[in-house]
Amino acid sequence: MAEISRLPGPVMDLWEWQFDGACRDADQDLFFHPEGERGSARRRRAEAAKAICATCPVLKECREQSLAVREPYGVWGGLSEEERAAVLAERAGRRVTA
Repeated sequence: MAEISRLPGPVMDLWEWQFDGACRDADQDLFFHPEGERGSARRRRAEAAKAICATCPVLKECREQSLAVREPYGVWGGLSEEERAAVLAERAGRRVTA
């Protein structure tokens, strides 16, 4: 579950970008793996989701939002759970060494 304390308030200006998401008309199951999905099936599903993200006009906003709230599941902003974890770890490491 996303950490609620990290979510911005319910101000329309903060959320309006979501109306432009390329994923709005896509099958939402494509962005979240079913229980027990592994290996090549999981990679193919995630790559199909990422292909939709690649065409999205709000990819950057989606990606930064998912990182800010530490979205634990699914493909967001073209990143899988593992890729978001790596970005967050890299950012944390950069802050420690800087």
